Amino acid sequence: MAALKTSTTWIKGQEFESEHDGNKINVDGDKKNGHGPKALLLSGLAGCSGIDVVDILHKMKVEFSDFSIDVEADQTEEHPKVFKDIQVTYRLKTATDNLEKVKKAINLSLDKYCGVSAMLKKNSAINYTVEILN
Repeated sequence: MAALKTSTTWIKGQEFESEHDGNKINVDGDKKNGHGPKALLLSGLAGCSGIDVVDILHKMKVEFSDFSIDVEADQTEEHPKVFKDIQVTYRLKTATDNLEKVKKAINLSLDKYCGVSAMLKKNSAINYTVEILN
């Protein structure tokens, strides 16, 4: 497997543009014209786990819609300020009797498949909740 590579170019101030496979995002330490770097880590966790959960639920033939993921992290006070605890909230519309299947899909993602989760867990606890929407 080829190495994962991004190219990041300074724009001005604390703003950068990062490119991967032709896709571009802005990274901004001031958070005016892009995500801050740590927020990108949390978005990466949500995206990585979300992709897994969607794939697993489809394989389980669980019907769902309106799927969203919120991720919050507490940080240490001292530098380097790293994540202490990460809380992930999964929200989706599905039948309430699918809750155990949804939890199984999330556990498989966070414990087995999501590489971002595996990396972040080396430093931070990751906890989650599930909200079934009606």
